[in-house]
Amino acid sequence: MVMIYTTCQSACPRLAADMRSIEKQIPDAKKGNVKLVLISIDPETDTPERLKEFAIENEMESEQWVFLRGSESDTREFAAVLAVNYKKISPMDFSHSNIISVFDQKGELTYQQEGLGVNNEITVSKILGLAY
Repeated sequence: MVMIYTTCQSACPRLAADMRSIEKQIPDAKKGNVKLVLISIDPETDTPERLKEFAIENEMESEQWVFLRGSESDTREFAAVLAVNYKKISPMDFSHSNIISVFDQKGELTYQQEGLGVNNEITVSKILGLAY
């Protein structure tokens, strides 16, 4: 799971690429047991239609991919639980943490990968350990 916004021109495209890299490392036999979730930190701009466009543009259309948006307050509350910080710094730009989170089947946070373009071997291993 990662928190992004679709108009981002810097970190979010890299986070999306990192998520696609993780997807490619999941064996087909386990893909049905794994969801790759992207949550918008900009629900005002990231309408359901915009999220769909983003999914198409980024080849994230399979059933594995889930795009979510909530109210601004719910999004901020969830981000705080994950220690994902973000702040609107201009009308179209946010400063934000770059964290990919792994949850188990109960919805409990089990691991977080911090950074952009980092080796995601541990993240994939954690996911595969949870996918049965």
